[in-house]
Amino acid sequence: MTKHFIFLITFFSIILNSAQSPIPLVHHTTNWFGPNANPVPDFTDATIPQKTTLTVLGDVYFGHGDNTQSINLKIEAPLIASKVSVKVWMVPFENYKVSDEVFQKRNMQGEKSGTASGDFYVQTRISLASERKYRPAIILNATLKTASGTGFKDRRFFNTAGYYFDTEIGKSLHLHSPFLKEIRLIGNFGFFSWDVQTPGLNVQDDAIMYGAKLILRNDKIGWENTYSGYSGWLRRVPDYGDKPVVFASRFNYYHKSFTAFLQYQNGIRYFPYDQIRIGASIPLDFLTPNFFKKDEIPRQ
Repeated sequence: MTKHFIFLITFFSIILNSAQSPIPLVHHTTNWFGPNANPVPDFTDATIPQKTTLTVLGDVYFGHGDNTQSINLKIEAPLIASKVSVKVWMVPFENYKVSDEVFQKRNMQGEKSGTASGDFYVQTRISLASERKYRPAIILNATLKTASGTGFKDRRFFNTAGYYFDTEIGKSLHLHSPFLKEIRLIGNFGFFSWDVQTPGLNVQDDAIMYGAKLILRNDKIGWENTYSGYSGWLRRVPDYGDKPVVFASRFNYYHKSFTAFLQYQNGIRYFPYDQIRIGASIPLDFLTPNFFKKDEIPRQ
């Protein structure tokens, strides 16, 4: 009888200690997840296309103990040419391999290498003002990020949703030169929010988005440089990392039927990756909606 009593006490003590053992705290930031989990949002040149545009991107992220290769697909369909569009994108596939140090730092529960698929984004874009001689173009974007990504236990994608609203403001200076025909400045400002759900904590991390872009281009080539980031409010550890900042430099080649580009991006703060991106944007006439005739489109 005594032996059985001691066994029961020991058994329940083990169960109780297991239940009370600390659960690893998950930090929902770019500093503790893969590069596609919650990146600094891209913004455009403050224009909405006239035709449906498909963009295919191949990304290589390296450095700081996490090597990732991924494919990114985007499609933007103008509901009203140059005025209103719907844009969707996702990372359907990424392949990754992390170091022992990164594996331990992130409290990864699976393997040090593998594959995952990313979140699905849906964005509505509305032109609030068309560019005029003394007036910049103004575009409002509203974006929803789903929680459809896989690999949360391996810290590849969040298991929570998010959203952001931002405004793009762009103005061009046109030059009479064969080498440089346009200088375009774009500013971006907005609000970014995502859920943070870990044991004992279920809140939203809210952040201010910001960015600036300079584009130099002629008929055939273009060079754009972008500085952007967002700044959240949570403070959990000194390097929590909800304030990432990146700088990207991109070369474009303009062809009559597509635009090809090559980009290098550096993580200045709390985005521990360097990126090489290659891609192309292709206008698709047969997928372009035609809800309005040209003379029915309202002027701004």
